[in-house]
Formats: sequence, structure tokens, C-alpha cells
Amino acid sequence: MSKQEFAFSEEQQKEKDQPNEEPKKEEAITFRKAVTGSDRSTQEKNQINFGKTRMTKRLEPSLNWKATVDSKERRSLVRDSQEEKHIGRLEKARPSVSPGRAQIVRKSAEKIEEIISESSSESEEDEEPPDHRQEANADLPSEYWQIQKLVKYLKGGNQTATVIALCSMKDFNLAHETCQLAIRDVGGLEVLINLLDTDEVKCKIGSLKILKEISHNPQIRRNIVDLGGLPIMVKILDSPYKTLKCLAAETIANVAKFRRARRAVRSHGGITKLVALLDCGQNSTEPAQSSLYETRDMEVARCGALALWSCSKSYANKEAIRKAGGIPLLARLLKTSHENVLIPVVGTLQECASEESYRAAIKAERIIENLVKNLNSENEQLQEHCAMAIYQCAEDEETRDLVRLHGGLKPLASLLNNTDNKERLAAVTGAIWKCSISKENVTKFREYKAIETLVGLLTDQPEEVLVNVVGALGECCQEYENRVIVRKCGGIQPLVSLLVGINQALLVNVTKAVGACALEPESMTIIDRLDGVRLLWSLLKNPHPDVKASAAWALCPCIQNAKDAGEMVRSFVGGLELVVNLLKSDNKEVLASVCAAITNIAKDQENLAVITDHGVVPLLSKLANTNSDKLRHHLAEAISHCCMWGRNRVAFGEHNAVAPLVRYLKSNDTNVHRATAQALYQLSEDADNCITMHENGAVKLLLDMVGSPDQELQEAAAGCISNIRRLALATEKARYT
Repeated sequence: MSKQEFAFSEEQQKEKDQPNEEPKKEEAITFRKAVTGSDRSTQEKNQINFGKTRMTKRLEPSLNWKATVDSKERRSLVRDSQEEKHIGRLEKARPSVSPGRAQIVRKSAEKIEEIISESSSESEEDEEPPDHRQEANADLPSEYWQIQKLVKYLKGGNQTATVIALCSMKDFNLAHETCQLAIRDVGGLEVLINLLDTDEVKCKIGSLKILKEISHNPQIRRNIVDLGGLPIMVKILDSPYKTLKCLAAETIANVAKFRRARRAVRSHGGITKLVALLDCGQNSTEPAQSSLYETRDMEVARCGALALWSCSKSYANKEAIRKAGGIPLLARLLKTSHENVLIPVVGTLQECASEESYRAAIKAERIIENLVKNLNSENEQLQEHCAMAIYQCAEDEETRDLVRLHGGLKPLASLLNNTDNKERLAAVTGAIWKCSISKENVTKFREYKAIETLVGLLTDQPEEVLVNVVGALGECCQEYENRVIVRKCGGIQPLVSLLVGINQALLVNVTKAVGACALEPESMTIIDRLDGVRLLWSLLKNPHPDVKASAAWALCPCIQNAKDAGEMVRSFVGGLELVVNLLKSDNKEVLASVCAAITNIAKDQENLAVITDHGVVPLLSKLANTNSDKLRHHLAEAISHCCMWGRNRVAFGEHNAVAPLVRYLKSNDTNVHRATAQALYQLSEDADNCITMHENGAVKLLLDMVGSPDQELQEAAAGCISNIRRLALATEKARYT
């Protein structure tokens, strides 16, 4: 057929079709005006005519929201007829929700859901928020009733009416809770989900556009899961149409905010399909123009990353993403210049980086370099997520070095000056905190004047920022130069003032920071003047073991550097008894820190006498059979110093503390060897203890340590052997005489 013949036949076909299309257009325009109220002057008249011609009684919302229903029952004509019978009863009492009340309800539900989503445990039951109901006997806006009319058309209309109704519904402000609940109250959610299971692409697109908007409501997204919407959306991810893929992925991203939804996505194979979207550009077969084909590839990847970001809050889903090959694809997308794609990609990596397996993969894929690069972006949200990802990954020493080598420390330090965006500030200070664990990074931060900036952030900041700021200062203050900087910048006073807080993480960090500052005598003087030591001592009563341990560690340098440490310690009423009683703890970190504190307390003879009266010897002896080298180290030191009073040496032998100490000499830790040798040297002043050491093979072990390069270990080992040998000679002499 020639081009002219083809064109002619096409015109003939158009002429044939024209008479049929015009009435449809007019019908569509009339329908749209009647339902949406676009013709404001005749709105009420249209509503009355609509009610007379289409139904005998006006369709009103059900006051009882159905959160969980069987979809087959919802489809049945019996249920529809029952709803029609009860519609008339609701005519006189239209329910309403005031804007203020709606906002409170929404915020409350979102807060509950946020708490739920933070847990990665898939085995725990979902904490469903209460099903809030609308108040009766109040007026709702006209949009509420208009939307419910549209839902009626969705239920009973043909394809043309369905598409027009979907388009009309999309014109409403679906971000408003009243519109969302109007759809839900009359059973619109089920209809929208059923439309996803049809073969009509336009109906699917319209339904997904509406579901995407209303699924921001926490209760509605739970209803979507209850109605079986997620499996259908996961199935749509296989569609050849990129628009459908995008809308389905974005809706899944909104719905998968709680554990049950994330579990449903995984159980129906959604994770693998979402990971495939990250690479959709090579496999899509959408029958569309080439230009559109090219521009939609990155959008599909963005939507896939967005859904994976929501799903990645679950440990099981993180593993599923890794096994599906998600990390290399995410790493490749990090090289793009599209910021709207980078944000969900980095967000997903940030969530997954909490797992060690991911951190190893992130290093292998050279992702740190791109994270550092994007710290220099102008997009604050991208900066925030990159900093947060670095925070998660910087637990590893090699990653901390990579951040420094790729020039990431300077942009982090510069971002500290922008304090308006608190979320970004929290992420940046968190990254600086973790990077500060490496001494080389601390040196760089000092060059960039970051320590002075951190001190300035100790006041008027939210707790999530303070936790990270104080944590960073605690690491920086391990070096003398930085302790001086903190003191000169006036950082001691705000640090001490934070000791009265109740945030567990903040207390752990601030006690470490104050303890580090106490290593400098001038700073210790300020801490003492501000009553910081008493505040630290009071934290030994804190119910959290981590706070107790951190406070006990901080007390050690305070006691060491206080001018009159013995008197200061005795001035705390009940303080020494409190310390001794902490030896009954089951937490090894608490026990190790308390033993270290007792070591310093026992240097004062009066305090040693007091803790002896409180029963420190039997409690220390009871801990001797431990396998923790950290506890062994500080326990041996505490025993060594406690031997200096009265008959404590004999008491340790009577409480069977000597034989376990001999076994400490088989440890691979040099600190344990030194502390144990010193303890055995003190205990060997008692003859019975020498016999016990000899019977347990202490002499051979100590002889090996006499040749140690550690002078203190040499002397203690030699002294112990000398005491044992002296006892043996005295025994031989007594036998022959």
C-alpha cells in the first residue's frame, strides 16, 4: 500500500470513529463536572440530580473503619447491598475531623510507627497503632463526599468511567487526611487494589498514583497490607512498562515503613525484583519512544533504591539485598550526577552499613571514595546521608584511613560551621566522632580547627548532636594538646554540666570526655571546683551498666590527679561502700572499671582500711576465676594494692585467690603478666601463699618473665621468685636443725 493510500484509509477510519468518540467526550466532561464540582455555580444541583438518577439514598461513609477485611467478602454483592441499606441512617449525622485533631492523630500514629520501624527484629509482633475513628455529629468538607461519589463510580463504572474517576480523584489534595480517609471509609482501598490486578495499564497507573499519595498515612498503609496489596505491587515490578515499575516501587517505599510490610515484600520475592530495578536500563522492553526510554531508566533506578531504602531497616532484608547482588549496583549508581538518585542510594547504603558484611563489601567496592566526593555536594540531604554512611562504616580502622586518604576530613570539619540543619549536623558530628578514633585523623581535625568548633557545639544543641560532639571530644582528648585546647576554649564547664543528664548514650560519652580531661592537672582542678567528681561518683548508682562502667573509668584519673585525693574520696558519704558493692555486678566491664577505681582508692591507707572493712577482699577473691583478660589485668592490680593493709595477704590466700592468679601468667596479654606478677609478689610475703604458688607451677612461669623487656614485670617476677626461694631455704634449714 502506498503512503497516499495509507493516509487516505487512515482519514476514512477517523471519520468512521468520530461520531462514536464525540458523545464519549461530552459524557466524560459532564461526568467530571458533576463529580468534582468544577462548575461551582451548579454544584448543589448536580449533587441532587446525581442522587436521584444513580441511587435512591445518598452514599455516606461508614463510621466503623475496617482495618482488616477479607478481600473476597469485600467484593461480594451481599456486602454492598447491606451498605446501601444502612446509608440512610447516616444521613443526619455526618462525621468530621477538625484540622487540629487530625494533625495530632497523624503525628501520634507516625511516631508510633517510627519507633516500630527502628527495630530490625522480624520475629517480634507489630505494635499496631490504634484505629482512630472519626467523630460523629460534625461537618466534613465537600471534598469528602465528592471523593466518595468517585469511589462509587470506581465500583460500578465501565472502563471509561473508571479512568475518568481516577483522574478526577487525583485532582484532589490526597496529602490531606480527610481525602485519604474518604477513600478508605467507603471501601475505596479495596477497589484501588483490585484495579492493580487488571490488564488495563491506564487503570493501574491511575490506581498506583492515588495509592502512592495516600500511603503516607500510617493507618492506610497498614490497610493496604491487610488487603493484600503488596504482593500485587511486587508482581507489577515485572511489568515491561517503566511508569508502572516506578509507581509500584514508590508505593512499596511508602508502605514498607513497618516490619510486617517489609517481611511481606521479602516473602513475595520483592527484594530481588527491586534490586533488578537498579539495573533496569539494560533489560527494559517498554514499547515507547527511544527518548522516553532513555530518560526513564534513571527514574526506575531511583524508585527501586527508594523502596530498598525502606526495606533495608530489616536485618533479613539487608541480607536479601546483599545476596541479590545489590551492593555492586548501588556502588555503580553512586557515580551518577543525579542527586535525586544518589539520596536513596546512599540512604540504603547507610542503613545496610550497620552490618559488618556490608562494611567489608563497601570497602571492596571502593564506595568510600564516592561518599567522600558527595560530601562536597550542595544538596544538604545528600550531605547528611553521606556523613551518616561514613559514621556507620568508620567503625572499621581501614575505612577511617580511607576517609582521610580521600580527603574526607576537611569537608566534615567545614560542615560543622553550618548548624541550622540539625539532622545533617548530627550526621556530620557522628562521622567526626567515629573518624576521631584514629590518632592520625585527630591530628588532621586539630589542623582544621575542628576541636574548637566542637567545643562551641556543647551548648544549645539537641541530644542527638551532643552525643556525637561529646563522643568526638572524648576521643580527641586522649592527646595532651587537645586537652589543653578544650580547657582554653572553656569546654570543661559545659562538659561537667552534662553529667546531670539522663540520656544514657550522652552520659557514657561525657564521662569518658571528663575522664580524659582529668588527665591534665589544670583541667582536674576545674573539674573538682565544679563538683565534677561528686557528679561522676553519683553516676555509679545509674541503672545502666554502661554508664556505671564509664563513670568508674572516669574516676580513676580524677583520683590520680586530685590534690588531696584521699580526703576527697572520704568526703563522699557512702561512696566507698557503693564502690565495693559494685563488685557484685554481673557485668564484666563494670567489674573491670570498679577494680581499676579500687586500685586508685587503695593507694590511700585510710581508704584502704575502710574498703577492707566493707569486705573488699572476699569480693575480689570471688572474681579470680575469670577468663576476661581485661578484668584479670585490673583485678590483679586491685589485689596487689589491697595487700598493703593488715592481714589482707593472708585473707586472699584463705579465700583461694592465689591459685587462679598463677594461671593468669599463661595469658598472652603483657598487661596481665605485669599486674599478676606484682600481685603474686605482694602475696608471696605470706608463707602459705608461697606454698600454693609453688604447687601450682608459678616458679617456672615466673622464671620466663624475668627476661622480659618490661622492667616492672622483671622486678615483680624476680621478687616473687626470691620470696618463694627464701621460704624454701628456711624450710630446709629448719629441717636439718
